[in-house]
Amino acid sequence: MKQAYGPGKFGLSFELFPPKTDAGQQALFRHVGELVEFQPSFITCTYGAGGSTRQKTLDIVTQVKQRFERPVASHLTCVGSSVDQLRAYLTDAEARGVDNIVALRGDPPQGDTEFRPAEDGFSHANELVELIRSEFGSFGIAVAGYPETHQEAPTAAVDLENLHRKVQAGANVVLTQLFYDNRDFFDFRQRYESAGIQTPLIPGILPVTNSSQIKRIASLCGARLSSEFVTELEKKDDPDWQFEVGVAQAVQQVGELIEKGVPGVHFYVLNKSQATSRVLSELGVQGK
Repeated sequence: MKQAYGPGKFGLSFELFPPKTDAGQQALFRHVGELVEFQPSFITCTYGAGGSTRQKTLDIVTQVKQRFERPVASHLTCVGSSVDQLRAYLTDAEARGVDNIVALRGDPPQGDTEFRPAEDGFSHANELVELIRSEFGSFGIAVAGYPETHQEAPTAAVDLENLHRKVQAGANVVLTQLFYDNRDFFDFRQRYESAGIQTPLIPGILPVTNSSQIKRIASLCGARLSSEFVTELEKKDDPDWQFEVGVAQAVQQVGELIEKGVPGVHFYVLNKSQATSRVLSELGVQGK
């Protein structure tokens, strides 16, 4: 992650989640095998709500690194963990050869409407970044940015101030939440750079493959879907049609982002390879 971006480089990365079954895990590794053909700079795996997939997350990233010889990143949230528990996780990750940490505050557990820190835990992601940077210096660190503003932030300005604190604490890269209107990203990038932040800002992209699925995901994270795009998706109640419409939209979106000089792209692949592979193949993109 530290070396993924810069002159002559293009930082391509993919995000996985821990599968719930053995069959899902076998399928995941098949898809990762196809994705690594595009030479990603690193591959990340999410961390379940409240740390519910803690061990599974580490197992997945460890196996990805061993099987595919690519750098890996484990997500880590503050939810439900004391500082000592976070240290224990980071110690385990370091011993397993994990290269990077995606440091997040995390969403409130299901059923809660607001975040509450664990006893002896952290309230903000910048505190987690500070812990990693001060005690686990071998890790590269990614943090999250929100082109359409975090849902809990009172204003876009406050949201950017929060992000700046995470960067100042020692983050190496900012990976954004998914979005579908590049104007939101470009506006965010302008404000980001105007604030004097120089850490690489990487757009997060989720190619659409299913109308109902993306509506649910977008509603959870606050991403806007244009009415024109939704209308085109739902013109036919046909999975192949929706896949093709989603891929075409992602090709256009990612192509414009690359044309406008982004230093990399982070794909939310939902443990599948087909849509992302199509997008990268049509654009002729590989990591460098």
